[in-house]
Amino acid sequence: MLVPQRCVAAGALVEEGGGRVLDRDKTSHILTAVAEPLSDRLPAIAGGLSERILSEDAAYAALIAPAELRDTILRNLRQTVASMLDRSQDQPIDLSDATWTGRTRAGQGLPLASLQDAYRRGCRLLWEAMIATVTEKDPASLPDLLPCVGDLWDIVDLLIGAVTEAYQAVESERLARDGERRNAVLDVLLGGPGAAFPAGGGAGLIAEASAFLGLPERARYAVAVVRSVTPIAGLPRDRGHPAANGFHILWRIRADHEVGLISLGADPLTEPARLLQEHGVAAGISPVVGSLAELARARWLAEIALQTCAPGADEVVALDRRLPAALVAAQSDLAERLRTVVLGPVLGLPAAERDMLLATVTAWLDADGSAAGAAAVLYCHRNTVLNRLRRIEELTGRSIAEPRAMIELALAVEAARR
Repeated sequence: MLVPQRCVAAGALVEEGGGRVLDRDKTSHILTAVAEPLSDRLPAIAGGLSERILSEDAAYAALIAPAELRDTILRNLRQTVASMLDRSQDQPIDLSDATWTGRTRAGQGLPLASLQDAYRRGCRLLWEAMIATVTEKDPASLPDLLPCVGDLWDIVDLLIGAVTEAYQAVESERLARDGERRNAVLDVLLGGPGAAFPAGGGAGLIAEASAFLGLPERARYAVAVVRSVTPIAGLPRDRGHPAANGFHILWRIRADHEVGLISLGADPLTEPARLLQEHGVAAGISPVVGSLAELARARWLAEIALQTCAPGADEVVALDRRLPAALVAAQSDLAERLRTVVLGPVLGLPAAERDMLLATVTAWLDADGSAAGAAAVLYCHRNTVLNRLRRIEELTGRSIAEPRAMIELALAVEAARR
């Protein structure tokens, strides 16, 4: 018999901790006895399993060479048999081969589910081979082999766990590298204010960015800059975009703002603007540009558009709808000079009168020069608005009826509002 009679007489099972567990001494004897004849079967098992996997799993067929797969399966089958013997002798299980396999297959791009399935199929074939070996050598010992199946599946679970952990570690490392590279590429494309590509090297950088991000070098793009202190919940991220011909946004998160590279597809610029409005954020959006190489300047224009938003207000501003205010925002030194020269006498008034006059001229400008419209906003009579405007004319020496003077006054008010 494969199992000595003294072991059988001692009982196939022993009591331990209130439960019934396999007699480790008996298990060790039977595994030692079948090890050599079982080992002779393993090359054929590995060859047959590798052929079936390659014929049934397209991922394996595309990524793994037949000889490599066969050798790996054979090595893992032998490791499993050795692990069963180690378990029967209360020795730790060696998971190094499983760890190597997990990392190697992750690096090759094999799906984790395919890898896990191969281990389970190998386990079933190994168990069938163990049964066949005992049946051939000593059929009477077959009942004593059956309890070993629990150990076998426990070991396979450990091996699959080690494979999965190693695989996921490689995936995490890859995602981290990809994330860092993605951010670096976006930083190149969405450089700071006035950024430009280096002379002679811009074309290569653009081509690399295009290939990595999957974006054409020439297409309809825009940039959004969103004021925030934390990532904005609910905004569609890189993989959350709609239909292939619609817009999507790649976001670059910063400490106090987010920058979005908008690939518009066939959509108008109003679509991403509407999305941002729905999320109640303060954002500036650049005009549409025609290539990746223009995104750095588009980002600067989006930042200028954001600066025209009223302090504390959640509004989405397209630059082309705020050009006068953007002009003031872009030239802060000149804007301050304009404010001082044009509105100096008004700003020198007592606070109450100063604020009243500035609020009046602002409401009048916002109402497109309508005294009645301004009066409705200010809750006063139309004539009151006109009287205040005349007071402003007297103080500034500029008539609201003269186009050039009106332009100066409007820009100075915008500078004061900022």
